[in-house]
Amino acid sequence: MKELSKTYTPSEVEDKWYAYWMENNLFHSEPDHREPYTIVIPPPNVTGILHMGHMLNNTIQDILIRRARMKGKNALWIPGTDHASIATEAKVVAKLAAEGIKKSDLTREDFLKHAWEWKEKHGGIILEQLKKLGASCDWSRTAFTMDEIRSKSVIHVFCDLYNKGLIYRGKRMVNWDPKACTALSDAEVVYREEHSKLYYLRYKIVGEDGYAIVATTRPETIMGDTAMCINPDDPKNQHLRGKKVIVPLVGREIPVIEDSYVDIEFGTGCLKVTPAHDMNDNMLGQKHSLETIDIFNENGTISDAAGMYVGMDRFDVRKQIAIDLEKAGLIEKVEDYENKVGYSERNPDTATEPRLSDQWFLKMSEISKPAHRAVMDDVIRFVPEKFKNTYNHWMEEIKDWCISRQLWWGHRVPAYYLPDGKIIVAENIESALEQAISLTGNASLTISDLKQDEDCLDTWFSSWLWPISLFNGILDPDNEEIKYYYPTSDLVTGPDIIFFWVARMIIAGFEYQGKKPFNNVYFTGIVRDKLGRKMSKQLGNSPDPLNLIAQYGADGVRMGMMLSAPAGNDILFDDKLVEQGRNFCNKIWNAFRLVNGWEVDSEIAQPESAKQAINWFNAKLNQTLSEIDDLFSKFRISEALMAVYNLFWDEFSSWYLEMVKPAYQQPIDKESYEATLNFFDTLLRILHPFMPFITEELWQHLSPRKNGESVM
Repeated sequence: MKELSKTYTPSEVEDKWYAYWMENNLFHSEPDHREPYTIVIPPPNVTGILHMGHMLNNTIQDILIRRARMKGKNALWIPGTDHASIATEAKVVAKLAAEGIKKSDLTREDFLKHAWEWKEKHGGIILEQLKKLGASCDWSRTAFTMDEIRSKSVIHVFCDLYNKGLIYRGKRMVNWDPKACTALSDAEVVYREEHSKLYYLRYKIVGEDGYAIVATTRPETIMGDTAMCINPDDPKNQHLRGKKVIVPLVGREIPVIEDSYVDIEFGTGCLKVTPAHDMNDNMLGQKHSLETIDIFNENGTISDAAGMYVGMDRFDVRKQIAIDLEKAGLIEKVEDYENKVGYSERNPDTATEPRLSDQWFLKMSEISKPAHRAVMDDVIRFVPEKFKNTYNHWMEEIKDWCISRQLWWGHRVPAYYLPDGKIIVAENIESALEQAISLTGNASLTISDLKQDEDCLDTWFSSWLWPISLFNGILDPDNEEIKYYYPTSDLVTGPDIIFFWVARMIIAGFEYQGKKPFNNVYFTGIVRDKLGRKMSKQLGNSPDPLNLIAQYGADGVRMGMMLSAPAGNDILFDDKLVEQGRNFCNKIWNAFRLVNGWEVDSEIAQPESAKQAINWFNAKLNQTLSEIDDLFSKFRISEALMAVYNLFWDEFSSWYLEMVKPAYQQPIDKESYEATLNFFDTLLRILHPFMPFITEELWQHLSPRKNGESVM
């Protein structure tokens, strides 16, 4: 065995072995006779940099992929990034603003040049950082949701679903992000409990001296009121039936309508109906044929249609209108009130607005049924199983998916408008022109007569195809790779994207391959600080993962993360865990140096005590290996690591080595020494998926190796 330095210095080892693995193409996979084991990475946003959630998620994926590789499977872990429409466009807009350039002053083409430049500069940062963690991805297969194959796949699927009658365009109430000026899907709205106010407003009854009192949290929307509604079974408001009331300050007469939808117990039992600015009011408006007055501009300021407060921000109007109503004697009282307010998932400081808007939608009720059954019948296994209930609830209540976004960065909707307003959906403009000529019988139409839709598709509309499009299974559905690698084996992700991504991938899998996209979904917990707070940039409570790696070594960090990571439960992260990981590295190193320092004498007989120790440890090792196999089959990865940790620290180092080590300055017999080296070899293999760097370094020292050989 080669000479070993006194202390383990991760920085001297990690880059060296990562380069060696890459040079020898050890992460690469091609279809062959072996059983495949495939993981597709949840593609991080191109705007992202490594955070503690990524560290946990990718450590788990790397443990699974390295273990499968060592078990003789053809292991493939595919990396890639997501173009992240809203987040990336916001970054590019901010960068341009800092240079004194407004997005509105640029053409779409010019803006996209800036966006691609930004992506080229920042988009690969997170993948490079994952290499520091030891991630054994097949980097030759790195994909991007807007590269050529993925883009063509997205457009093909849109056209296919449209031709099947599943995609439609319609004016509907959507969740609107006034900062990004785009629609959001229901799943992209995060609801928060807020302290707010309940304003009791006086609506004068036409032709009488009295008032009807309406309780509302949103006095700033009264300019859009087109009715007042009471419950026909509400005894206290019977006197309002068939009457009209006057909207305070606005002076407009509106009818009193009746509908059992109104909650008799809320406020006074009188509801103001603003069809353009509330999902439920919109349903009432349609049912009772009410006028719709949209009083907001797309950026959340008041529009000309309101007739007052024009150009002011919606929240400034709320403050001002309360003052003005008070002055006019039109407020009965104001109470403190707790309610839930929706915020944009991508712009967490921005409250969303319900907004009537022309958007593209995907009908979900029928297409989602095979995906719903697959999880409920355990064709796809969720770990922990509790997330099946969350999935079931969402799938039972599934709504049509709003798939259009009012952005420029992303896959542009492949719909083209003719001068008469007719819509042609086609994979490219040349095909659209052919269809247009065929549809109209007008052979003189040219490309310049067609106007492409301005909207982009929701980012998730590309990532829902990820397990298929990575193998080009949309454009070439029966190719060799999709047949070999699909369905993939395990998906490791967070429960927060169970609807955004997991459910939709399953739906796409059944629609486009006729089968599930993966066998198991392992849901990680959220990484929290030791006080239980979610780690975030805002709170400043998240350590920089790269600093942790520099300080404790990648193996120490991986081990520290995994010691605290039971499936589906939140992780209370503490630096002490990472210290424990580093100390374990030192323990392994020192144990190896101890054995490495023994002198061997092939002439001396093996002591009976050493023979017994070898038999005992061999039994203990086999027992632990069975235990580890069982724990991995249940995805109890933290417990598997603890089993290896205890085996090495307690049984091997504290007992076995003490029992076989020779007396001071005496040699060891050859039989005991070789048995000890064999045990060490096995222990390094068991530890390798968890701690790839130190195990490679020591395994290479264990006996002479040929170039290209590896513990993996």
